[in-house]
Amino acid sequence: MWRSLWRSIDRFSLQHFKYVITELQQIKVVNKQNRDAVIDLLQTIVEIVTYGDRQDPLIFECFMEYQVLAEFVRVLKISTSSRIEAPLLQYLSIMIQNMDSEHAIYYCLSNDYINNIIAHQYDFDAGDLALYYVSFLRAVSSKINRDTLCLLVKVHGDVVVSFPLYGEALKFAQHGEKMIQTAIRALSLNIYNVSDDMVYQFVTTPPASKYFSDLVSSLREQCLHLDTLVHSTEEKNTHQKSKDIFLETDKIIDDLYYLKDIISVGEPRLSRVVTQNLLSLLVFPLLLPLLQLGENKGSYNISAVTSLYIVSRLLQVVGGKHLINAVASLLLYHYITLSKRDATNGDIVDSTGNASALLHSLNDININVCCGPEAEGAEDIDINLLQHLNEHASSNSYFNGNLGDDDICIERIGIFAYLFSDNHSISLASLFLLLTLAENEDLEHHPASLVGISHSQDLTDNCESAVRTVDGSILVRLMPQIFEALLKVLASQPPVSPPMQRHTGWFLRKLLQYQGNILTEDNIHLFDKELDGCWFDHIPDTIRHEWGRCKKALEEQSQSKDPLFALELAIGKETMDGRSSSYFAWQRMVDAVKVFVLNLQLKAFISMGVLLEKPSLKSWSNSNSGKTYSTDISSASFGSEVSLGSGIPCRIAFSYAGARDIYLIAVARGISGKLILAEKHPFRSQRGVVIAIAPLAGLSPKIDEDHQTWLHLRIREFDPKFITAKANQSKVSNPAADGRWTLGFTSAKACETARLLILEETCKQRSSVESILAPLLNDDFPGNMLDSQDD
Repeated sequence: MWRSLWRSIDRFSLQHFKYVITELQQIKVVNKQNRDAVIDLLQTIVEIVTYGDRQDPLIFECFMEYQVLAEFVRVLKISTSSRIEAPLLQYLSIMIQNMDSEHAIYYCLSNDYINNIIAHQYDFDAGDLALYYVSFLRAVSSKINRDTLCLLVKVHGDVVVSFPLYGEALKFAQHGEKMIQTAIRALSLNIYNVSDDMVYQFVTTPPASKYFSDLVSSLREQCLHLDTLVHSTEEKNTHQKSKDIFLETDKIIDDLYYLKDIISVGEPRLSRVVTQNLLSLLVFPLLLPLLQLGENKGSYNISAVTSLYIVSRLLQVVGGKHLINAVASLLLYHYITLSKRDATNGDIVDSTGNASALLHSLNDININVCCGPEAEGAEDIDINLLQHLNEHASSNSYFNGNLGDDDICIERIGIFAYLFSDNHSISLASLFLLLTLAENEDLEHHPASLVGISHSQDLTDNCESAVRTVDGSILVRLMPQIFEALLKVLASQPPVSPPMQRHTGWFLRKLLQYQGNILTEDNIHLFDKELDGCWFDHIPDTIRHEWGRCKKALEEQSQSKDPLFALELAIGKETMDGRSSSYFAWQRMVDAVKVFVLNLQLKAFISMGVLLEKPSLKSWSNSNSGKTYSTDISSASFGSEVSLGSGIPCRIAFSYAGARDIYLIAVARGISGKLILAEKHPFRSQRGVVIAIAPLAGLSPKIDEDHQTWLHLRIREFDPKFITAKANQSKVSNPAADGRWTLGFTSAKACETARLLILEETCKQRSSVESILAPLLNDDFPGNMLDSQDD
């Protein structure tokens, strides 16, 4: 009996649920005094409803009977500065997210309960209310389908006149909080993927369609900021500047992928409105002044290299047939117009119908011309793009001749003028844009044939070799000049930066594949004399490491290659000349190896048409020469015992331990070399205990000018660990300074003997490295290496 009185209440029972609802209904006002109690009631209701949706249908019937959602709306209205909105929205989000029953979802979205909660006037200025509100909107959007979407819109006839969920969400589209932006984009995609015709009509017509123009306008502002970073004169090191540019481009790419997701929904109206806004607000305002097809009188002036990067990335990420061919029409406008005019005059035979159709595709595009910030009160003007181009063509001297005139050089107009720019970053960026455009499968036949790239249908060809040049095309006409320009970059003196050479090599290999033939050997050269540097012992392993990276970079497809390289090249490379620390010496050695490997691969590709899989280097075991040392010396480590037989006595002064008797031992075994300092064993006269070890390479032994018994040594402190390094060499902002040792000897003769011993062992170590690299330094290395790999 007594046990039944103290029996615990079943918190998920129908009886308890009714009790909690009654308690909530009795609340007449929500203030600071009862706020916590109301929050507990809301939380309990949500927990019970979530349980009942899956376990007990009677609970949800009670939820509908008592119109609990109406109570949530009432609580919002009667709250007075109690900050009840955030927890209420949070619990509603949890309840909606966890609903599985279609019947329950349909009920919650009906009767305008959700619309009333969405339309409630919230104060978003304080706290995290905006985040909870947007999370609630996203939760609602995740449950809509073609049957429930109609419950959230207001329709007049066959036209949607109001869509609170979508309209209120878009107010946060440009919110500074990244999580909120992401939630809004997920919400919008949920709506677009429902495939409701009336909703599509609503979102793609004003005023709702302004969302897409705002998106592109925001993207344009980011592009302007990116260009500011690229050409900033603020004093920053190159690494920090590259990091800032990478972060900004990452934001731009996120926006592009969102636009791609919208187009991927597959609704023509959505695709059209996104593409039209991209073309009219971003692409053409960038390209028109760049291609000298009219001045842009607004504030959209962006440098050539940034414009080329943006358009290339846009084609890679967003793509789409209309976008690809519209960009192609503009890039080739000069050539299309000239060839069309000459064909009409009978000078050349050309498919004027195809050219006219291609240009006609620009007829339905308007571009926005901004009057500029200096013209206050002036409105932006929309003009027809094709009409603008035709007016420009009629007044431009480029179009007064024909293609056959000697004074009209196609490489001096439009996009082709940038191919031969003295600025290497601009020339490579323009060539990359043409290749990206030409290799896109959505490009129509006529512009593809004009550029000079066609996609072969021969299934026996691999993916890359299925792309060939077209005789008589622009690319074929300009190929000799392009090859010459690329080779000049590789052979320029002083040499351009290793990244510039690597990307130039990529373009050279790509065009050689298109050309389908093999160039004669040119003056491809260059392996810096790093064998005399302080990192020569690491060269073989660095070559092995960089070989695969170089091959992978050269084989990268245009659609997967990041055009960010153009911006990185534009900001230049931080010079390391004059910096003598081992860290900067390491960077110089790695750069030299990159250039060396690049030239080996290009030489192999030019002479044989293939890239080499791996470097054919001699094994280390074949490189051991010179005197034989006991195993304990070659494998010595700190604290181990070694023989003092070949050591030279010296003294080192320590601040706390005073002067100590030390033996200097220099030993080279193959490409490995060590300098060992060992203290004489107190009980074993011919043995010593290792107290210090340093790499033999880079010691640079030097006798002090004032004290002929002192020997100065430089010790490499930087540890590259290149074998386990990431794909991109990490930059060290504050590399450790090199160590400095000073050893004292009993006489000047002993000091000189120690110096010569170090140099002798270093020379043996260097000879071993040269022996390993011998196959790569041979003039006929490509053929020999190919034969060895075939074996």
